Amino acid sequence: MTPHTPDRPHPRLRAVLFDMDGTLVDTERLWWEAVEQVAGRALTEADQPEVLGRPVEHTAEWLATATGRPAAGLAADLHREFAERVRTGIVPRPGAVELLDALAADGIPAALVTASPRAVADVVLGVLGAHRFATSVTADDTARTKPAPDPYLAACRDLGVDPAACVAVEDTGTGVASAEAAGCAVLAVPSLAPIPEAPGRTVRDSLTGVTAAGLERMVVPRLRVMSWNLWLGGSQVDDHRAKQVEAVLASGADVVGLQETGGTAAQELAEALGWHHHRAGENLGIVSRHPVTARFGDPDVGFYGAAGVRIAVAPGREVDVWTAHLHYTPYGPYEAAFDGLPADELIAHEELRLDQMRDALDRVAGAAREDVPVVLTGDFNCPSHLDWPDVRWPVTGAAEKAGFADSFREAHPDPAATPGHTWSPVHPVHEDGSGRPEPQDRIDYVLHRGLTVLDSRTLVTGTPRPWPDVAGNDWPSDHAAVVTTFALPAG
Repeated sequence: MTPHTPDRPHPRLRAVLFDMDGTLVDTERLWWEAVEQVAGRALTEADQPEVLGRPVEHTAEWLATATGRPAAGLAADLHREFAERVRTGIVPRPGAVELLDALAADGIPAALVTASPRAVADVVLGVLGAHRFATSVTADDTARTKPAPDPYLAACRDLGVDPAACVAVEDTGTGVASAEAAGCAVLAVPSLAPIPEAPGRTVRDSLTGVTAAGLERMVVPRLRVMSWNLWLGGSQVDDHRAKQVEAVLASGADVVGLQETGGTAAQELAEALGWHHHRAGENLGIVSRHPVTARFGDPDVGFYGAAGVRIAVAPGREVDVWTAHLHYTPYGPYEAAFDGLPADELIAHEELRLDQMRDALDRVAGAAREDVPVVLTGDFNCPSHLDWPDVRWPVTGAAEKAGFADSFREAHPDPAATPGHTWSPVHPVHEDGSGRPEPQDRIDYVLHRGLTVLDSRTLVTGTPRPWPDVAGNDWPSDHAAVVTTFALPAG
């Protein structure tokens, strides 16, 4: 991390990460013109998702599909047309140079983070002044570019800063998605396509008048929490431990509530990440990049149950994080889809899980401190009452009655528009050989009490092959993970 000095005027803001095209320099127009030239037609608003904020290779593939021309040749043509326009027509965006100089005067490092190739970025750096940037990340520097978080994570690693202490400045939805997935606050200054306001995101018409003090006000203490069932420790997938480490890093999580750890996964993951951990029994664990200051629950808990930790997120800022795993049978979605049971019978069959949830909630309450927010992660093996209009599933209802909010549904209130299914990325078809579709549902959760949800999403990396051909999958689980970014209360 960048060392804190008492006289630093903006101690919470550690760096500002700038997109290039359309943000610092007026190149979106040049890129648009280059694509029109190569496409041989005028572009329309419908073309924006394939053009704005996209790397050259993506747009070339899109044009190849539409024209039948080879993608490699189209990419070369796009590079040439764009580079020629950049060399002769580059113009800084209003307020860009002034903001860069103001940041430099306050000792706040700036980074250039672009989906353009290095050759184009270097031309722009020459115009803006390479001395104004502590580092630069281009499409040539990471395996994945925007909208993946990799470019912003790479810039933060180069600078030695926490993404949560940075503001990313972007002009496209693709870039905003990349920065937010990395955990940065975002200042969006749309160039051609509108960008809506959202938690953790500020939208302005221009960089004119933007100050370091204003950017610092966007930086709030954050915590990104992941809930993940490891599927018998990951043992069904080859090289599972390395893939688990990769998935945790890709998520940007600060703390992960684990289920089905296979005994050693929490410790081994923590050691590989250089993190702290808590192991409870053979099935539950928590790994955290923040120090663990207390451990809760029965350390010898059985296969099902709950365990928790208190973590020190920052000086004087603690959060309790729990992980819970509830019994898998009888499974309500099967009884509804295959057996046609009515709502009252489905609810009656939840008694075992409901007892387990009540026990978990009692343990959480017994360890809670009034000034410490609480997060409850877990594989509950049951749907949510917020998702099914005709079934008041009691397990999630009990958590809600205890004061816990469902972070995913806060971020995505409409279950029809965003179902958030976590079961199952490897089971499209039921295992009994009947060929029946597997009921897909949301049974993994990140609940909270006392925090503000900035974003929540499900996570599966790669394209998992279905059961039983899973050994080579990149994603080493049969569940999707849930990843929620929280803002901590004002200190």
